[in-house]
Amino acid sequence: MLTSEELAADISHAVLNGKSNLSFIIGGSFGLSKEVKQASHSSLSFSKMTFPHQLIRILLTEQLYRAFMIQSGGKYHK
Repeated sequence: MLTSEELAADISHAVLNGKSNLSFIIGGSFGLSKEVKQASHSSLSFSKMTFPHQLIRILLTEQLYRAFMIQSGGKYHK
């Protein structure tokens, strides 16, 4: 689990290290397979609780928006 500021820093770090594409895979209620976990460069958790995919998509989109606002020095609601 990360703060919005930490997510922004992680995205900035990835970009500065040559990553031009970031992919986010949302696991099911039983998580992700071992192969998917091994192939990933990092993982992100929103909670220990289980949420529907539709809700996590919205939360992820909102957090990405906040991350880009933080990176650009813009204001975001906290």
